[in-house]
Formats: sequence, C-alpha cells, structure tokens
Amino acid sequence: MIKILHVAIVSLISTALMIGLPWLGDCIECPTNIEETCPTTEKSGNFKRFRCPDGHYNDLASLIFDVNNEVVRNLFSVGTTNEFTYKTLFIYMVQSYGLALITYGTPVPSGLFLPIMITGASYGRITGMVMRSLSPGLSELDEGLYAVLGAASFLGGAMRMTVSICVILLELTNNLFLLPLTMLVLLISKSIGDLFNLSVFDQIIHLKGLPFLEEHADDYMKHLKAHDVCSSSLVTLDAVESVRKIVDTLQRTDHNAFPVIVKDEVTQQPIFHGLILRSHLLVLLRGRHFLASVPKDSASDATKSFKSVDFGKPGAGRGMSIRHIRLNPAELEMFLDLRPFTNTSPYTVVDTISLSKAYAVFRGLGLRHLCVIPKIQSGFPIAGILTRHDFIEEHILMKFPHLKRAKWTPLQVHLSAIRKVLDFRNLCKLS
Repeated sequence: MIKILHVAIVSLISTALMIGLPWLGDCIECPTNIEETCPTTEKSGNFKRFRCPDGHYNDLASLIFDVNNEVVRNLFSVGTTNEFTYKTLFIYMVQSYGLALITYGTPVPSGLFLPIMITGASYGRITGMVMRSLSPGLSELDEGLYAVLGAASFLGGAMRMTVSICVILLELTNNLFLLPLTMLVLLISKSIGDLFNLSVFDQIIHLKGLPFLEEHADDYMKHLKAHDVCSSSLVTLDAVESVRKIVDTLQRTDHNAFPVIVKDEVTQQPIFHGLILRSHLLVLLRGRHFLASVPKDSASDATKSFKSVDFGKPGAGRGMSIRHIRLNPAELEMFLDLRPFTNTSPYTVVDTISLSKAYAVFRGLGLRHLCVIPKIQSGFPIAGILTRHDFIEEHILMKFPHLKRAKWTPLQVHLSAIRKVLDFRNLCKLS
C-alpha cells in the first residue's frame, strides 16, 4: 500500500509540473529558415503553440510536451541558436533534475539515463549561451555542441561510466570529431566525482540496503578469518529429525539452509553430512511422507514420492511458507528422514582461511551459502555458515569497529596515490 501511495504522490507532482510549468514559457516568433511547420499542429513536433498567437511558439511547452528522444534531438541539434531562452532552459533543467530525484527508486519501471542526459544537455546549452555572450570569438561554436558536452559531463559524473557513454553519444550525434572532447569531459567528470563519493547506482544500492558484493574484497578483510564473521546462531538438524523440531525451527528462524548432522556408527561422534534448504524442508512437510519411528538401517528411499519439479524454484511472490502448512498433533510426533534430500557436497572452507579468500570463493562461484568447518576436528563438525550478509561492510564493521580507521575515502585514496607518485619521482631524482 505504501508503494502504491508513493507512486501516486510522485505521479501527482509530475502531472502538476507538466501542466503548470508551460505557462511560464515565452512566446517566441517562429523562425523562417526551417522546413518544419511552426507552430506545430499535430501531437508531435518541435514547436508547440500553447496559448501563443499565430506565428509564435512556446519554447518551454515545446520541451515539456515532447517525448524524451525528441527533446534530446532538439537540444543536441545544431543551427538552433536562440530557439530557447535562458529562463526556459533553467526551468526545464531544474524540473528534469527534480523529477529524476524523486522518481528514481520508486517501484515503477523508470530509468535514470535519459533524465540525466536531458538535464546535462540543458545545462550545456545554458553554458553555451553564456560563453557566446561573454566572448564574441566563440560565436562560431554551436549551442548543440555545448549540449552534447553538458550531457556527457552529467552522465560521467553521475554514473561513472566512460566508454559506453562515449559510444552512445557518438552514435547519437554521428560525429567522430566530438570524440576527443567527449572523452576529455567524461574523464574530468568521472575523476572529480570519484574524489567525493560513489556512483548513483552504488548509492541507491547502499540506501536500499541491498547485499551487493563488489568485484574485489576490501583490504581489511585480509586481517580477518572466516570464523570471525560467522553468525553465532547456527541451527542444525539431525539426519532423521522429528517433525515437531523441524516445524519449530522453521517458525523461529528465517535461515534459508540448515546443516544436517549424522553420528558415526562406531564412535558416535557428530559428522557434517551436508546442507538442506528451507524450501526443500517445506516441500517435505507438505508431502507428509513421515516415519513412525527412527529407522535403524540406511536412508529410506523416499525420493520416489516426489518429482524433481516439486523442488524447483518458485516464481516471485509464490514461495511457500511454514504458515501455509497445517499438521495435526499425531504428525508432529513423527519423524522425517532428511538424508536423501541433503546436498552432501556443499562448498566448504576451513575456519582459518582469510576472509578475503573466502570472499573470492563466495563471489566467484555465485554461492548463497558457504560452510565453514573447523581445521582441527575436536568438537562440533561445522563452525558456521557464511552468507552474503556476513560479507557486507556494515556487518563486519559492527563486529570490529576498530577497522573503520583503515577505511579510506575515495579522496584519501587518490591523494595517497599522488603522494606515492611524487615520492617515487623524488627518489628517482636523488638516484
């Protein structure tokens, strides 16, 4: 309900701005050296009349009432000097930037690429108009060129992408002569942005709390072991477990996997048998193929009672929950053999492995669970399970606050690199 209300409020704000702002536009006389009809009489077109007399068009309405791809074409077009006024470009830039801020992140399929490009193009045309007025020698440079460079600066500073944005802008303009300038603008905007913060996509991932793992582990992970960050609330199940305990475990925890423990027939020592998923336990409970007592022989052949499709991953929003399963008291006193449904070969690491190496294994293999076993088998056979949450920076720094001092900001990283280069040059001069 909150998401629907959020979308409704954003829609009302967008609608009010789209309808009200064109009234602030100026009526400009139609240019005479164009082939297009002015003012436009159809829904599509670059010159919207909007309460202007014949032979005039509203420049702000022409931008707001047009689709985004046509707006980009109009702003990037050459030979369109004096087609838009300062006031119009400033209002449209603020409107595009403001709507992008409140719209991005809403639960609707909306993007951020075109709004940033349009905002940057408006900023570029304003810069071009200012430069032309201040320096008559720059009158030969078209405002469309400034619009392309302004869009490149905004995209590079917000998204921190260089090659892909450069290719996209060159495809849009179809002008290879803009390649050096575009590359220079992207390099400057990205470098300055990296000095202060991360890209807009990394920022939204952080704000939403999504457990995204970067390509490489942070340096402070080299000083930690795998057992240092393992969650203490490890919940295990026996190979043949009572239905009551399985139901109670699923109700009081939200873990997605559980280690299965068996006992050695000779020494009666616990042995790590494998890993069973929460979704598989729910399928077994729903199937109700229970045992009246604990079997003394090998694992029962209960797999014939299920099909492979029963253990398939459900679609979004259709997952089964323990609340959907109703068992009577007699069934709760029965047992369930988990051995035929246990993954007996999960990925494991020893508890003394460096956390950075465990991070590389976890991310490189795309795992969801990484079992940590003790290097010296003197007690319980499993020390913990590493999940994506255990590798998140906030979780690690919460356990080890002293590591915060080792975390450098991007500005500190760049200054350290510059200092090393200067030290190396001084060393070379001395030698």
